[in-house]
Amino acid sequence: MKPRHIFVGLTLLAIGLLIVWIARNTYWGEVEVPMPAKGEARTNSLYAAERLVAQLGATAHPQRNLGELPDPRAVIYLSYWNWDLIPSRRKRLEEWVEQGGRLVADRSLIGGDRALEEWSGIVRTELPAESDSETYDAENRCANLTVAGEGRANYRVCGVDERSRLTTSRDASWVLSDNHGIQVLRIPIGQGSITVLNARPFDNQQLFRADDGLLFVTATGLERGDQVFFLSEEKTASLLALMWRHGAPVVVLLLGTLALALWRGSPRFGPAAGSTDAARRSLAEQILGTGRFTLRFGAGRALHAAAVRSLRETAERHLSGFRTLGAEERMALLASNTGLDQEALTEAINHTGPRRPRELRRVIALLETARRRIT
Repeated sequence: MKPRHIFVGLTLLAIGLLIVWIARNTYWGEVEVPMPAKGEARTNSLYAAERLVAQLGATAHPQRNLGELPDPRAVIYLSYWNWDLIPSRRKRLEEWVEQGGRLVADRSLIGGDRALEEWSGIVRTELPAESDSETYDAENRCANLTVAGEGRANYRVCGVDERSRLTTSRDASWVLSDNHGIQVLRIPIGQGSITVLNARPFDNQQLFRADDGLLFVTATGLERGDQVFFLSEEKTASLLALMWRHGAPVVVLLLGTLALALWRGSPRFGPAAGSTDAARRSLAEQILGTGRFTLRFGAGRALHAAAVRSLRETAERHLSGFRTLGAEERMALLASNTGLDQEALTEAINHTGPRRPRELRRVIALLETARRRIT
């Protein structure tokens, strides 16, 4: 038998043994996997609760912000709501409850613990780290809650926060508790009441587990014909949307101002004014314009310095020994060669201060005459 045949046989045997091992150590089974939410349930975690309210003969009103408050006979359910974000909004809710409204809030209520305690007397306290948590279902955080005074488990509720409990210094009209303390509490305030749950049992995943649906009906005091308003800030509008909603006139004014500023500072496709006809300036106009410029800026000092420098350079080229002479000897040599007054030349050359326009013209003319006579 050839070595190649032996190798092929051993390979097939190994593959067969692998298949037998997989077949003996695996099995086929069916696992139920919940389907993902569809439609409005994908973005609204309280969609199931809203549908339950409708099925029980009441009316659900999902809202994302507190507009006009409903009739005090209605129910307001708060979820993912910041209690003290806007003090005026909180004050309106408190007054609405005192007039007879039923307010219900779950564990997702955030902020304003001190304000809520002062108004309702309800305090959420953390449990010690060593507290026993075996009474809770580890997967669903479900617990048996007992109605105070009845001594039996009336509700099995999922979504309980096993790390905290509720306390109050006021008389409560309805209390649900477990081995760790109070988990549901209702406090009468004025003609209405506030019910706080230390759990989140009413979202789309929890509502139909255990007794969560029954707890929702009891917590809200739901009756046929009730109006239930679901206030939630779970999905808040973007900053731009809020700016437009609450300050559209200001936004329009700012955008208009910005557009005008950009238009004014943007480069133009053409000149701001019509261009003048191109024309060549004469030499006289150029000289006159340059003279006026030097006279206007620096009182003509630059023009005077240029005339003196031109005279000195001409004298050095044409008058022998001019460069080595002293100041008075230079002035004398210039006067003898040009026929001009020595004192006038000395004053014209050495005085560098400001001069009146007419005097400056006379001095420049004298220096230029001297330069020409040397040559």
